Amino acid sequence: MEQIFTTAALTSILTLTLLEVVLGVDNIIFVSIISSKLPKTEQKKARQIGLIMAMAIRVSLLFVLGWILGLEKELFNLQSIGLPFDIGFSGKDLILLAGGLFLLYKSTSEIHHKLEGHEDNVSAKKTTSKLSRAIFDISIINLVFSVDSIITAIGMTNNIYVMAVSVILSTVAMLLFAGSVGEFVEKHPTVKMLALAFLVMIGTLLIAEAFKVHVPKGYIYFSMAFSFLVEMLNIKMRKNAKPVDLRKDIK
Repeated sequence: MEQIFTTAALTSILTLTLLEVVLGVDNIIFVSIISSKLPKTEQKKARQIGLIMAMAIRVSLLFVLGWILGLEKELFNLQSIGLPFDIGFSGKDLILLAGGLFLLYKSTSEIHHKLEGHEDNVSAKKTTSKLSRAIFDISIINLVFSVDSIITAIGMTNNIYVMAVSVILSTVAMLLFAGSVGEFVEKHPTVKMLALAFLVMIGTLLIAEAFKVHVPKGYIYFSMAFSFLVEMLNIKMRKNAKPVDLRKDIK
């Protein structure tokens, strides 16, 4: 354990923690949107359970690093099944493909409900089942994001304790901010639609990654930050806009 108190280890912990928080932004958005469909009294519980499960999954995966690294070994090639494409698929690729399709399905379904005005009416009898379904959805996407996150962490350090501490610290940070993010997204419908669009983009990129089309994540996060900044300016402009007095126009 003393090896985590060295200067190099502490620097790695800080770097990895910040990286985990950045990589966890899409997870927070997904958790916030899924939990927003629950009653107010259950939303905080769903967010906390979802993020704590993400931490538990990631820490658990650290103890099966051999299996995680084995996920990057090619399982089959499209040419081997008679298709004219020289694209190989590993276990990681299949997980990313399934996760991308799942994220696309959930995001487009939610966008459809918002555009059509079909909001779920949550009754007392259905609260438990809806909470269970929300936790299940969060668990599926947590597994996908966790595999990608751990493989990224392995590329930066081979110290399991450093990775474990970074995962725990990043989860604590996300727990502190998830509530505020969820409330802000739910309060502003246009921001929620923008967040759903981000999830559609991330789902598409997960599928592209499975097919060996690599898009630098820096471009993705820059576009997300730029779009969010523009939306903040729009919200500020709407607040500062003076209401039109219709009586003056009639005269």
